[in-house]
Amino acid sequence: MKKYKYLFLLIGGLSIFGCSDLEEEPVGILAPESYFTSLDKVQIAVQGAFAYMHNRYFLTRETGMTLMLRSDMVEISDPNTSLDRRDHNSLTDAATNDQTYQGWKIMYQIIASANQAIAGADQLNEEAAVKNPIIAQAYFARAFTYFHLVQQFGAIPYFDAPIDNVQEASNVSKTPVADVYANIIADLKFAKEWLPNTQTNKSIPAKSAASAFLASTYLTMGDYPNAYAEAKDFIGKKGDYDIDLEPDFQNLFNADIVTKEPIFILDYTGDSSLGNYSTDYLVPLTGIRKDLQFGSTQEGWAVMVPALKVYTDWDPLDYRRAVSFNATAKFGSVTAPDTPYTGFFAADSRNKNQPYIAKYTRFRGATPGAEGRASSTKYAMIRYAEVLLIAAEALNEVTPGTTEADGYVNQVRKRARDGAVGSVPSLVPANVSGLSQTDFRTMILEERRLELAFEQKRWYDIVRRKLGTTVFSASGLEGAKTFTDANYLIAIPANEVINNPKLGL
Repeated sequence: MKKYKYLFLLIGGLSIFGCSDLEEEPVGILAPESYFTSLDKVQIAVQGAFAYMHNRYFLTRETGMTLMLRSDMVEISDPNTSLDRRDHNSLTDAATNDQTYQGWKIMYQIIASANQAIAGADQLNEEAAVKNPIIAQAYFARAFTYFHLVQQFGAIPYFDAPIDNVQEASNVSKTPVADVYANIIADLKFAKEWLPNTQTNKSIPAKSAASAFLASTYLTMGDYPNAYAEAKDFIGKKGDYDIDLEPDFQNLFNADIVTKEPIFILDYTGDSSLGNYSTDYLVPLTGIRKDLQFGSTQEGWAVMVPALKVYTDWDPLDYRRAVSFNATAKFGSVTAPDTPYTGFFAADSRNKNQPYIAKYTRFRGATPGAEGRASSTKYAMIRYAEVLLIAAEALNEVTPGTTEADGYVNQVRKRARDGAVGSVPSLVPANVSGLSQTDFRTMILEERRLELAFEQKRWYDIVRRKLGTTVFSASGLEGAKTFTDANYLIAIPANEVINNPKLGL
């Protein structure tokens, strides 16, 4: 983010607009056909797509909240917060939900910027070996964004080029889910072919990012042979990619520590001066309401909190629980005694008496700034532990009962047992072996739930494995919620359907 946090100011003038703005006449400061005169200009457009990813409407506020609240891991703490948020939490959201609409718009803006870069490169008389490594970043950005859109909404409008005919685009039909995934796979294969093995900053995709998301895409589709093959290929090349497990799980969530494990990140700078860009809203949304050493600066808004059963059912000998939760907090000053979570409400009535998410709030790097919105958090969109779990899950579906699949899981579990570097290892979680295919499948979904807790993965797991009626039953982590198959998809925003009734079909 440090390299391109201002570039959206320029890219916004290139007649780039999303599906949500198709009814508007595009007016730009710079016309694309006259702007793209060199590959440097293409690179600026590419970086604009990644700048849009750091907008609040994507994964640190609107879209991110949607994914977290719809899961069985996170619930509303503040009963007076936005109805849009509460409706996603209760799975009663309607097509008029503005949180959904804002997330939809920013995702199509990312795609539009990527498409503009690709089209701009096509105007130049450059050799493929020169331009393809640049536009491969745009192919990755487009695939990454459609990967989120299709999992949330199902069939959606698919654009692989800039929109130059507003009337025609306003009458577009939805693209079938299978075709969207086929396009995602094609884009990721192009990116994997042309991107370098590594990048100086993991907020810029490398070959490893394309490969990891290819494996994840295949897994999501239920194409287990290809998911296993791609994850296995990644594991074999982890040295080339300079990727490996970080020994201390806590370091993955410390903004001041750079580790090898993250594969692709959203990199925040601790600068909230750009408003909706580069400002990290996820930290305060998941933070406890309290004052600390920052004087009157608020650390959090206590909007989202883990369901209590998520904490109480998690074995305390698993080091990941200590990293994932804040079960105590100091109120009033840094020298105040530690208050257990059972007293959070008494310290500030806007808090729930439940442990809060600590993965992003404990070591956020920067001074929180206004209302805690600034951080230097590096949000891992995918990391090596997930690749290992993808390989294990897919292999179990292809060839059950292998020691190879056990070994992938046990690498992840060993780190959880070892705890902090230098600490005395525990016996939890134990290695797996000898499980039936069904039991292994259950185990791996639970392992993903714990290892990737609060990392915006759980809702997608619920959807792809059709777990809704199970996890939202009375015995679930959040208790009973009314759930039907219709809840697996979020409704396309009503504003879009009004502009184009085909999107409602």
